[in-house]
Amino acid sequence: MGRVCIGVALMGGALALAGCGIADSRSPVPEFMRGKAVEPTPPEAPPEVKRLVRENLDSLFSAASKPHHVRVSPPQHEVEGVGWTACVEAEMTSVMGKPLNTQIYRITINGGMITDRRRVEAEENNCPSESFEPI
Repeated sequence: MGRVCIGVALMGGALALAGCGIADSRSPVPEFMRGKAVEPTPPEAPPEVKRLVRENLDSLFSAASKPHHVRVSPPQHEVEGVGWTACVEAEMTSVMGKPLNTQIYRITINGGMITDRRRVEAEENNCPSESFEPI
C-alpha cells in the first residue's frame, strides 16, 4: 500500500511539473526561463500604385463602365496590419451609357497585389484630401 501511495505522489508531482516549459517573454521569471520576444513583421516597401492599377484595371472596374481619367493617390500604411491602402478615382459610364459622377474606391495592397477594393461613400470619404495623379 505504501508503494502505491508513493507512486501516486510521484505521478502527481510529474504531472505538475509537466506544465512547466518556456515562459512568456513578459513573465515574471528569471531571464533564462523566458521565451524570446517575437520580432514584429517589418512593413512592406511602398507599392507602385500607378502600375498596379494600370495592370489591373479590368479587375477593378467592369468593362461596361468604361473607366477613363483614372487617378490614384499615394499609398498609405494600413492602420492595422502591414499592408497599404490608396484611393482610386475614375470617370465611368453607367450600363445605360450615361456618364456617372466621379467614382472613388479605396484599394488594399498586400504583397504587391491588390487584395480588396471598396467603393468610398460620401460620408466616409477622406480621399478628397489626397493628391491624385493620373496613371
